[in-house]
Amino acid sequence: MGTTTVNISAAQVKALRDKTGAPMMDCKQALVEAKGDLEQATIILRKKGAAMAERKASRVTSEGAVASYIHAGGKIGVLVEVNCESDFVARTDDFKQLVHDIAMHIAASDPKFVRKEDVTPEAFERERDIYRAQAASTGKPPNVIEKIVDGKMEKFYEEVCLYEQPFIKEQTINISQLIASKIGKLGENISVRRFARFKVGDQGETIAIGKSGGDDQGGTPAGGSTPAATK
Repeated sequence: MGTTTVNISAAQVKALRDKTGAPMMDCKQALVEAKGDLEQATIILRKKGAAMAERKASRVTSEGAVASYIHAGGKIGVLVEVNCESDFVARTDDFKQLVHDIAMHIAASDPKFVRKEDVTPEAFERERDIYRAQAASTGKPPNVIEKIVDGKMEKFYEEVCLYEQPFIKEQTINISQLIASKIGKLGENISVRRFARFKVGDQGETIAIGKSGGDDQGGTPAGGSTPAATK
């Protein structure tokens, strides 16, 4: 059987690059693989970025940047530290834009933790107990109740964990996928180490430190609004 040659135009490649930020050659290859389908090519690139992110996850990120973002006329402020492997990447426009986008996202979405792994045992058990009581009131059997609770916990992670939240500028991807796309483009491991969010009138601030970043450099342990420091 013969193979069908797919003609990919420069306009298609540019459209995919504008949408994903991936290198031109990667965009062209993804479009060829997707037979010119832009949405399918986007999925291919995201999978490629996720695979690269997984391979590079163990690599040390000792460089990076701290960025601030002030929102709502000075009513909400965010500081975030995002790490990469080299000072060269830290100085690129792509990395700076990523750090800015993450800071802006934190201001808007108010996460309490960096990743799922950072959710404290107390917060985890509290939520499971609430969801279990809600499910039990329906009279369903125990095995069904546990499945309901598991589903609600995934939704809980999406609400409170930065990496699981849908990116405010593109709801079809979450922050983890956004970071993975930059890892695929820049070729280095990238991770959020910590952030702090302040809102005028709140009794305390949210301060979260990811476990992968280590707590040996000082600061308040990860924990979200309940265990966060108050001043």
